[in-house]
This record gives sequence, C-alpha cells and structure tokens, in this order.
Amino acid sequence: MAEAVLIDFFGLKFNSQKNSHQVLLKTLNAVRYHHAAKAKFLCIMCCNSISCERDGEHNFELEASNGLSALLREFETVSHPSMAASLYTIKQKIDEKNLSSIKVIVPMHRKTLLKAFIDQLFTNVYNFEFEDLQVTLRGGLVKQSTEINMITDQEQEAIQNEIKTYLRSLPALKGELTIITSPLISDIFLHGFTTRTGGISYIPTLSSFNLFSSSKRRDPKVVVQENLRRLGNAAGFDVEKFYQIKTDHANDIWIMGRKEPESYDGITTNQRGVTIAALGADCIPIVFADPVKKACGVAHSGWRGTLLGVAMATVHALITEYSCSLEDIIVVLGPSVGPCCFTLPRESAKGFHNLDPECVRLFDSPNPCVDIRKATRILLERGGILPQNIQDLNQDLNICTSCHPDKFFSHVRDGLNFGTQIGFISIRE
Repeated sequence: MAEAVLIDFFGLKFNSQKNSHQVLLKTLNAVRYHHAAKAKFLCIMCCNSISCERDGEHNFELEASNGLSALLREFETVSHPSMAASLYTIKQKIDEKNLSSIKVIVPMHRKTLLKAFIDQLFTNVYNFEFEDLQVTLRGGLVKQSTEINMITDQEQEAIQNEIKTYLRSLPALKGELTIITSPLISDIFLHGFTTRTGGISYIPTLSSFNLFSSSKRRDPKVVVQENLRRLGNAAGFDVEKFYQIKTDHANDIWIMGRKEPESYDGITTNQRGVTIAALGADCIPIVFADPVKKACGVAHSGWRGTLLGVAMATVHALITEYSCSLEDIIVVLGPSVGPCCFTLPRESAKGFHNLDPECVRLFDSPNPCVDIRKATRILLERGGILPQNIQDLNQDLNICTSCHPDKFFSHVRDGLNFGTQIGFISIRE
C-alpha cells in the first residue's frame, strides 16, 4: 500500500462549470476512499501559471465549489509554473515524513513525461507505482490525449535544463560554502577540503553540501551535481574535468591516463586542469602534491585502507609514474573521525596496535578506540615522507568529523544515510 499518493492535475484544464467540479469531487473522493486510511500524504500537483487560465479556462483550485473546497483541505496542493519546482517541493514533503512508497495518479498522456522528471529527481530509495487518471467529462471539459510512450532527445534535454535552472535558483543552506586549504601546498595547485555548509541538500543527515549520490541515499545526482557546480565556481575548477575515487576500501590506485579500474581508492595525475577528489565521511580524504615534478594525487583512507597502505601506495604511484622524489611530496590529511568516536572490534584493532600501540586506546576492551590519523602519519614517515611535509594537525582539519555535526558529515554519527565531503586537488592550467 502506498505511503504517499500524488495526483497530477498539472496538465489538465478545467472550466468553471459545475459538472466539472462534480467530476473532480468524484475523482478526489475515490482517491480518499482507497488511500486515506493507509497513506500518510495525499497531494495534488497543479499549475498556477498564466497559461493555465487562457481562453476562459481556469486552474481547478481557483473557482472550487464549497464541497470541492472542503475536500481539497484533506489534500496538500502544490502549485508551481515549473514542473521541476513542483516535484522537488513534493519530494521535500515526502522526505520530511520519511516516506518511500509513492503512487502517482496521472493522465495517460503525461505519464512518460512525469517519469522522466521523477528519474532525475528521485533515487532508487523510492518505489513508484503509476495509475491512469480517469477523468472524463461530457463536452470535452477536460482535455486529454493518448499516451505518449517516448521522450525525444530534445525533450529530455529540456527536462534536464528545467531541473538545472530550478536547482541553481535555490539558496545555500546552513551557511556559506567553506573550503579549507593547507599552507603547505604550493600555489601551482588548486586544492581544498569541503565542509557540510553552502549546498542545497536539505535532508538533515545530507544537509547541505553533500557531494556523493548513490541508490541507497535520498539525494539525487542532480542535487549533488549542483553542489559540485557551486564548488567548482568557488574554487575555480572545471566540473567537466572532475574525477572522484570509486571507493573499495582497499589500496588500488588509478594512474590517470591508463585504463580506469572498476574501483580504486587513489588517483594520481600530472595533467593540468584536471581535478581529482577523494571522498570522506569519517574516512580520511588525503591530498598529495609534488611542486617539483608538478604531479598530484588523492586517496581515500578508511581503517581498512589505512592498514592496507593506501597512502603509501599513492606515494609509490607518484614516484613510479612521474619520477617524484620522496622529499618533495607534500601530504595533507583532511577531516576524519577521531579516536574519541571511532572504535573497532578488538580483533580488527590488533592491526593498529601491531603498527604502534599509540594508535589504540583501551586495547584490552572488546571495542578499542582507534586513531587512523596517527596510523597514517606513522606509515607515511616509515615510507620516507618527511615529517614536516605531512600536515595532519591543522586546527580546521584535525577536528573529529563525528564530534562536529555543524561542520562535517559522519557515517559513525549519522548512520547509512550520511553525507559526504571531499578533498580535491588540480594543477593550475
């Protein structure tokens, strides 16, 4: 049974005759009868643009009879001239109630169009069921046509542009976009680490500058792409030349220019104008830079990747591929979870204790506290990176992601529907 029911009147035009209202009353009553007991959200989507009122026709809500007005109060009405704005507003209301099963009652001729918008604005978290809207009035009071089964490339592009235009109009949430940088990295590079402020993601655990979308989260790709566009504008990089790690919590590295693996936790490049990024939400996003050979890299280092040596694997890729020298490589650790909030089962924590007992607190407990930042520094120094070329104690970067919900996303704190920040770098063109 659907948790939410959406009735699409967006493309329908009604005149002010009484029998038009009677049919609408009958339609809404039928929806209420079948769904009101189970559904937690009943919604009507309609158009409030001037075009809906031409030729003596009116949006149904403008001249509703008393009976229809009373019934409409049981439905939430969303009116926008833009289809993208209407559906995004409805999505917000659905997300506020944490619903995922949605029935859409839609005129046959609009079903394919509506699906195209939904595919862009919703993820696989949501389950949609479609039902034909059966409204037939004598005298053709409701204008309908046959079902359209295909969206042309031109129409698809128009849909994408409408959505992009609407999302660009939205204000930043939770404050201004903030980029944390390191003084160790030369100005020949663009680089930074993001926080959670300044984006448009509105779901509490993703708000607001979430930079990763998946089928398991409620943030669609178009929202993440808009956040990324804003980051590119603020930082000065080309989002069309942006590549981020395809995380596997291991130590594989993609050397850009070679065949891209299916998954990898590090990237290196010496290509100018290309921005590479590592994800983080408790795991460490690490940025590498060699100003002498003009090469750079990023790595995603969770506890597994840390023990597997992903940081030094990235360093070795820089040395092997671009002839970098150990003494020239700068390494900056982005925000991550601290030992105050991160624990592992004792068996898993043994690897860190064997590396250095200082990496583990309360080792004799069932779930010792683990310091992945300290472990990363130890491995980098043992690998030959100069201690002064490792930045892990910067005041803005060395605060625990889990302890600071105002600044950072955290998987440990927020659970499966967590947001993601990134560390990024590129060589200026």
